[in-house]
Amino acid sequence: MKTKLAIKAGVLAAMLACAGIAHAELTIGVVMSLTGPGSGLGIPAKNGFALWPETIAGEKVKMIILDDATDPTQASKNARRLVAEDKVDLIIGSAAVPPTLAIADVALETQTVQLAISPIETAEGKDAWTFRLPQSTAVMAGGVVNQMKKLGVKTIGFLGYSDSYGENWLKEVQRLATAAGMKMGTVERFSRADTSVTAQALRVVSSNPDAVLVVASGSGAAMPHKALIERGYKGKIFQTHSAASRDLIRLGGKDVEGAYVISGPAVVPEALPDSNASKKLAMDFVTRYEKQFGAGSRNLFAAHTYDAQLVLQKVVPEALKKAKPGTPAFRAALKEALETSGPIQITQGTLNYSPKDHFGLGDDARIMLTIQNGNWKAVNP
Repeated sequence: MKTKLAIKAGVLAAMLACAGIAHAELTIGVVMSLTGPGSGLGIPAKNGFALWPETIAGEKVKMIILDDATDPTQASKNARRLVAEDKVDLIIGSAAVPPTLAIADVALETQTVQLAISPIETAEGKDAWTFRLPQSTAVMAGGVVNQMKKLGVKTIGFLGYSDSYGENWLKEVQRLATAAGMKMGTVERFSRADTSVTAQALRVVSSNPDAVLVVASGSGAAMPHKALIERGYKGKIFQTHSAASRDLIRLGGKDVEGAYVISGPAVVPEALPDSNASKKLAMDFVTRYEKQFGAGSRNLFAAHTYDAQLVLQKVVPEALKKAKPGTPAFRAALKEALETSGPIQITQGTLNYSPKDHFGLGDDARIMLTIQNGNWKAVNP
């Protein structure tokens, strides 16, 4: 009898020990565009993880990072592997829109929280498990149209991606511009893989709009901008927040001088008033990031992955009250905490997620920048 009891006790102790090991980590899967057209966004986003703490809410952070090569099919495969094999508690990624949308489908199907680094738009209900860290297109388009109105713009040309990112921007700018008494003129599109937009740029320039909105991302944003300048365009050029990286300045050179770029405040926190609730966090991010990666290396996408840990530090303690990591119950609790734990202060503004709003950021999460002497400068509001 004693032997049987001893064996049972040993088995129980081993089971408890294994359970403790299983729940000793918060496992995070990262799917990021580290190669391909989106690498200019994905690499700095990955760098942002270097500033994360080793533990969150007392749970050791285990991170598994996979490259999606800016390919939706690969992103989907990576996400499925992370859920099925690595049993991750949540997925972070990707940086480019197409792979991020692919991950959102997996997140919905497997009921796994996704913190998206790209401002994807989905059909109603398709984002039930997806929470965005960037600002919505509507919020950022509002900043662009407001600045155009201040500058007296009456006609707008469009030169942008032919995918969902480009189409969402076109839809929002058309809506807001019409309400502001502006007219949308020539609309030209190109794919992310295109190496030339000469024909499209010529058609936009020939229509002579007061301003042109370029909708592209990372290093890909410089090429259409330069094409407009090289074809003789003299008006004002605006870029979206996906272009708010040093790649635009580095590759665009003198051709991007004077450009307007809508951005989150983390790119130039020095320009924020001391009363801004995000200034201290954004300054901390910039100081730490540039200490590790060099002066001027600050980046909006690195700020998004830095913000991810700020969000998790707020919501993980709430989820832990209901379940342990490594379980479907914890994933559900994490989703619930995200939808009910606002406001959450991050470097980009104040997040207020809700069951119906998985963007969460408002007008305080944007700032208009211009490029002067090869550097960012905030435009006075």
